[in-house]
Parts: sequence; structure tokens; C-alpha cells
Amino acid sequence: MQFVGYDTGAPGLLVSRPAGDRDVTERESSADGPEDAAESSREVDLVSLEPGTELAYTLADRHCAGAVTADGHIPCTNPTAPYCPEHRSTWVCAKCTGTCLKDEMDCHEAHAIYLAAFAPDTFKVGVTREWRLQTRLREQGADRGALLQVVPDGRIAREREAEIAESITDRVRVPQKRAGLHRDVDGAAWEALLGTFDVDSGDRFSYEYGLDLRDRPVAETIATGTVRGVKGRLLVLDRGGSTYAVDLRELVGYEATPEASTRDLQASLGAWG
Repeated sequence: MQFVGYDTGAPGLLVSRPAGDRDVTERESSADGPEDAAESSREVDLVSLEPGTELAYTLADRHCAGAVTADGHIPCTNPTAPYCPEHRSTWVCAKCTGTCLKDEMDCHEAHAIYLAAFAPDTFKVGVTREWRLQTRLREQGADRGALLQVVPDGRIAREREAEIAESITDRVRVPQKRAGLHRDVDGAAWEALLGTFDVDSGDRFSYEYGLDLRDRPVAETIATGTVRGVKGRLLVLDRGGSTYAVDLRELVGYEATPEASTRDLQASLGAWG
């Protein structure tokens, strides 16, 4: 099996069933050679990452995760992970600052410009379609959010975002988010920031992820343990008295076997409490 993607909304890991698990009759009746058979689509399952779920996978080799389509998973053996150049996709709108990078602008719907807070004191500006605002904040693992303005289309929103980004970052890296998993938002700093934009109380949001952490989790790439929760793309696992934070994107591309890993890991501070 191979981890080929993840869903932060469900939440879950997308797992591709290996070719060896496909129906034997189907494989033997194929007129294609081995290479063509390897390129045929595979079934994809969603492994739940709800709190309390027990994961027991041992990671093996990592290579390109291929592509997940409506018909299933199209595998790729290219060693570049998580995606090779052929399967790597870039959302062009993420680079937009108001001048459309597409052949034809297609973001003709209301967009929200927002602020997001990540504990303890990292704040960013962002843009999303108005109806996706709170979904987008949760996808990023924001602790708090605030709606600044709704504008008619994406072009105007990106122009405004670029202006604000001159003083407030428009990107927060996973290590920054991981470092604050056990912290609370600096309320005074957040309120001071919102005060400069005069944000209404009804346009402020707060999110809980149920992690209940006292210490910073250890950064690891594992898929064995008890799920404590998911915050953005960070999976928090308990294993052997320690707590680990796993970047779900770092699991994508790994081949895995359905058995608990026995690899020795660094213990968290909580293991000695």
C-alpha cells in the first residue's frame, strides 16, 4: 500500500491498495504487459484520523505518489517524492497579487480577506472565497481568525492581500505551527492587531482541536500510534508515553505495511512526567 494524499476536513489519510491486492483473474486476463498493468488505476481508501483511532503502519520506501483521480489512484515509480515533476501541481492563484496569471480570469465571486492567528503570536493575512472562510481557517490549523473585508472578486482580494502582506506575512510554515501546538494565542497581541483594522466582534472566530497538550510534541514522520487529533496538516499521535507531531504531507509517497512500527523514537518531555 502507499499513502497518496490526505484530507484535513474528514480528517483522514488516502491509501492506495497495492497491485498485489487486486483481483487475480483481472490481472491475469489483462493483455497489457507489466509496465502497463502498473499504470492502471488502483483503489483508494480513506483511513480515519479521528481522535482515538489506532494507527499501525510501518513506513518503507518513498517515491512519487502519482495522481488520485475519480477512477482511483494512478501510481508512479519516479523516485522524487512526494511528487515528481510530471505529477506536481501548482495552484497558480496562490501566486497572484492582483494581476491574473491565467489565460482568462475566472474568480468572479465574492472573496474574503482574513487574518489568521497561530499560537502563540504568529499572524498571517490570507484570501479565500467568502463561503469557504471558516473551512479555510480550519484547513490551515488556525487558532483564531478574523474577517477583514469581502470584495467582489479574487483580483481585488489579491491586490488588498498584497498591500497588507507588506507588514503581515501571508505564509506560515509548518515548523512554526508545530512549535505552538501546546501554546495559547497571545490574546493581547491578537487584539492589538485587530484594533488596527477595526474588526467587528461578529467577524472574529476561535477554533479548538482537542489536542490538550502540555508540552511540545516531538517532530517525527511515523504512522503508528493513537490519534490525539489533527490540526491543519499536523497529525498528533501518542505512542509509548510520548507525543509526536507528524506533517501529513511528509507521509505522502511512502509505501507502508499494515503493522506497527518498532523503530526507536526520541521521547517527548511528557514521557518523563
